[in-house]
This record gives sequence, C-alpha cells and structure tokens, in this order.
Amino acid sequence: MLKIISSAISIKFFLILAMLLAVTFPDFAAEYDIRQFGAVGDGKTLNTLAIQQAIDHAYQKGGGQVIIPNGNFVTGSIVLKSGVGLFLHKKAMLTGSIKASDYIRLNRWKALIMAENAHHISITGNGTIDGRGAELGLYIDSLFYAGEIDSINYHFTEKRAWAELRPQIIEFNRCSQIIVRGVTIKNSSCWVQTYEKCSNLVIENIHVDSDAYWNNDGIDIVDCRNVVIRHCRINSSDDGICIKSEDFGLTHINDSIYISDCTIRSSASAVKFGTSLVSGARNVVIRNIKIYDTYRSAIAIECTQGGFIENILVENIEAKNTGNAIFIRIGKVRGAPKAGPLRNVTIKNVRVSIPFSSPDINYKIRGPGFSTFHNICPSSITGNPGINVENVLIENVKIEYPGRGVKAYANMPLYRIKDVPELETAYPEFTMFGELPAWGLYVRHTDGLTLKNIQLRISKEDYRPAMVFDDVKNIHLDRIKIIGDNKQDPFFFSNSENTTISNTRIIMK
Repeated sequence: MLKIISSAISIKFFLILAMLLAVTFPDFAAEYDIRQFGAVGDGKTLNTLAIQQAIDHAYQKGGGQVIIPNGNFVTGSIVLKSGVGLFLHKKAMLTGSIKASDYIRLNRWKALIMAENAHHISITGNGTIDGRGAELGLYIDSLFYAGEIDSINYHFTEKRAWAELRPQIIEFNRCSQIIVRGVTIKNSSCWVQTYEKCSNLVIENIHVDSDAYWNNDGIDIVDCRNVVIRHCRINSSDDGICIKSEDFGLTHINDSIYISDCTIRSSASAVKFGTSLVSGARNVVIRNIKIYDTYRSAIAIECTQGGFIENILVENIEAKNTGNAIFIRIGKVRGAPKAGPLRNVTIKNVRVSIPFSSPDINYKIRGPGFSTFHNICPSSITGNPGINVENVLIENVKIEYPGRGVKAYANMPLYRIKDVPELETAYPEFTMFGELPAWGLYVRHTDGLTLKNIQLRISKEDYRPAMVFDDVKNIHLDRIKIIGDNKQDPFFFSNSENTTISNTRIIMK
C-alpha cells in the first residue's frame, strides 16, 4: 500500500512541476528604472517613495518590470502590484532601512517587500536584497527597553520583543502566479520570506544567507497550493524550509508542494512541517536535499497544532554533521483541540551522520541548549496515547551515531520505559523527552510501520539497544543491519503486537 502511495505522489508531482514551469508570466516588455523616479543608489538615501512610485506607475500602465540597477538603494516597505516584477541587476543592492518606522503592516506582518491579493508578480535577477537584520532587530529590541513597545509584545523566554514586531524581507499573502528566481536574500531581522495562502508559486535558484538574528527561517510556506522550490541554497539561523498552516478558519491548507535539489544549513531543522499546523498539509514531495551543520533534525514532520499531515514522500537526503536524522511527532501544542492525524509517510534513500558535539557551533545565532541531561538522541516516531502515527515506510537509510551513551550521565533503563514522558502539549523537538532508551530509533504509538534496508552504525559503545518499540502495531522489520554495537539483541519491544522481523544482521566490533 505504501509503495502505491509513493508512486502516486511521484507521478502527481511530476505533472504539477511541468504545469508550474509552463505557467505563462508577462514578458515585462515595459521596463521602469527606479532612477527615473528619483531613486539614488548611494547607500544612504531612503528610496521608499521613489521605488513605490515606479511600481505604481508600472501597474497603472498595465504591468511591467521595475529595474533595480547597480548601486545600493536603501528602502523601507514597498508593495508589489499585479503584473509587476522587480528585477535586480548583478551589482544591485536593495537594502532595508534600520528604522522601524519605515516599515508598514500590510496584513499580519511587516516586511521589506510585500504583496497582497496580487497575481503575476516576481522578484528576479542576480542582485542582493539585504535586510540588515542585526541592526534592525537590535533597534526594535531597544524600543522595548525604552518603553515604546508594550510588554504584552515581549518574549519572556528569549528576553526580547516578539518576532512578529521585526520585519521580514518578503511577505506575500493571498497571491498567485509568483516567481522568485536568482536573487540573494540575506540578513533578515525575522523570518526571511513567507508565502501565505498563495498558489502557483515557483522559487528557484535563490541564495538565502541569514544568520543575522533570531527566527531567521529560510523559506516559510503557509497554507499554499501548487508550489515548486528547487535549486536553492539556504543558510538560516532557524528552520531552513518550513511548511506551516495557520488558517484557523480551516479553509486553506498546504497542498501539492514539490521541493528538490536544495542545499540547507540550519540552526534548527533543515526541512520541517510545523510547529504551526492548524489546518493541514498533504501531497508533499521532498527530494535530492543536501544538509550540513544543522543543529536539530534533517527531516522534522510535526503534526502538533490540530491539523493533519498525509501523503508525504521524502527521498534522496544526505545530511552531514546534523543533530538528528528523522523526527516524526503527533502532539497538541498551543491549546490544540485535537491531535493528528499523521499518516501515509514514505522516507527513503537517506544518509545522515550525527556528531557528538553541537553541529551549529560556528553560527552567530546558535540553537538553544538542552534543558535536561541526556546522551545522544535517537531518531524518533511518536504519537499520543490512543492516537497513532499511521502507515509509515522508511527504506534504504544509513545513520551513523557517535555512541558514548553512559548511564552515569543519564539513564533510562528498559524496565523504566513507562517513565518516558508523553508530553502531549510540549513544544516538539527531538530532544523533548530527555534521555530515551534507544541510541538509534525510538518508536511509540504507531500503527503500520515498515523499516526496510536500514543500517545503523555506532562508533563507540552505548548502554542502550539500537531500537526500542513501545505500543506499536503492525510493524515489519526487514534487512536491518546494526554495526558496532556489543549487544546480541538490537531490538526491544513493549506492549506491541503483530511484529515481524526478517534478515537482521548484527556486526560487532
């Protein structure tokens, strides 16, 4: 059944990819140089009005391309209109103002480049968009300490103003027929770019470089349909590519998303579903992704805010120096009325190396430290009591662990397996449970799990078994290879039924 689902998803997404690449965009025969409207590229002059006048003029003339020529053009918020594209020359720099008053709130958020209810819009070229996030973020934080931001907007954990008060670089809401191509986007004060309730969106060949401040998600896709993200390089001090759902009206979901051939470095998770997942996500393909120096998970599928996740294919993933390989979780965070469902997930052809030390040590904005002592965390698949993760196939996976798990540092013996906390309403992260009783894979509350051709290698001794299964149904283990462990039995089952194991190999060192 899972193979049929995977094949169906693959065929569907090749059709969607062909459709999106065939979308007809305006040829932008008319071009409007922002200097014609008074813009000055000296890195000092505020050009918001001149750039907006160029956009408005192009729109009034029936559409066209607004040219950002070579130079450094400082601006506050600008709003794209239907039929208008921004084109940045190779040596062009569109630089964000560092004054909070130069940004407007078009929808929920503030941003440097904004659009709402627009169609046939684009940001293309080979130039750079620089949000100057550190300077802008620190300035906004200073407003709080000066008493100009109400304490209701204060994040007491991070000890700074809420992320929503800091402008993004791109925020498109309820837009369609969108292309973002070729540009470099860097140094955001918040999320780098968000596309919310958009359709027919192509993001390709862009470079995101944003380790400037907190909450620097590389690309956020929120309740969008028909999306292609490909050939992008992302360095972000938060999640690399994040699929979210925040439509409390439950009329919009994420549907038909294709992500391929990207390179990601993240101080959070490289590719992530959630944590915000109010409505849902389905029919998502993620393939050919290279990940490195990533603090949390290579792949995180978090169904934790009342929405659903289904029909997901993840394949051809290579992750080096990454804190965790696979994290799949059902939960009920932020007062969610229900949990799940999370079902029909295929993950295959994955190679991950887990370091002993922190993978993001060289980041400016590093991931938050662990709240409890624990040895190296395993990959995990966890539902809630009575709410199972359903129909998961994991195939052709190799994960290398450092080992060195010792009881004196943290200890969760198998006879205390029921002491692993459920934490149904806790924020989902692969470290959330503290010490887990497996070094390779921990599974709890699942129904229908197939592990096929899995190789787990450990470099140093660990007191825990390789795999632990608790409250699982209908699990099939086929061609499992455990390398470097010193225990005869790599598996431990508790409260589990309908389990089959075949072709297991244990190679001791």
